[in-house]
Amino acid sequence: MTQLVRVHNFGVSQDGYAAGEGQSLERPFGHADPQTLLGWALGTASWPGRADGGGSRGLEDYLVREFHRDIGAEIMGRNKFGPQRGPWTDHEWQGWWGDEPPFHTPVFVMTHHERPSFTLSDTTFHFLGGDPATVLARALEAADGKDVRLGGGATTVRQFLDAGLVDTLHVSVAPLELGGGTRLWDSPDELLDRYHRDVVPGRDGVVHHLFWRD
Repeated sequence: MTQLVRVHNFGVSQDGYAAGEGQSLERPFGHADPQTLLGWALGTASWPGRADGGGSRGLEDYLVREFHRDIGAEIMGRNKFGPQRGPWTDHEWQGWWGDEPPFHTPVFVMTHHERPSFTLSDTTFHFLGGDPATVLARALEAADGKDVRLGGGATTVRQFLDAGLVDTLHVSVAPLELGGGTRLWDSPDELLDRYHRDVVPGRDGVVHHLFWRD
């Protein structure tokens, strides 16, 4: 079976930004509100941690469930791991997710400043330099035959897209403009020379773009 590189539930604004300006420890998305960008996912029945028996079903619930299906490793950029820049000054910082990260697989963090790996619950974080192809080779090996999820942020996803290393991509476009920040694209049409696409309306004005290649 071919291992795939998959992007799931990646939220952007109508003007193509996945995060706003001014990222900090208190505001991982900068001036953007993650509830606005990704509120469609939070409202589904399968959102992790939901205990009230409620939530929506249908396509958006399916997209949330797909996030974990057959995933053996995750790749993310350093800005998704945390707000620090430059050499690491505090190895006590272990990400925004607390003692139970939601990944449940090895995670490979792309960075120019490597640091020792560490494990939280069933997730081990590794910090790697190198280009997308080099990092992907490590992740595919660690995934043990399963797929690799490319988690973001926008700069990292774009690097993998430009290198031709993404097999499937789901981007949800929220009905707002951010005006600045970290941008995935100027237009989703930029990818049509490389991918097939379906466009599906969601709740509350969200539009889901589903890309795949042969």
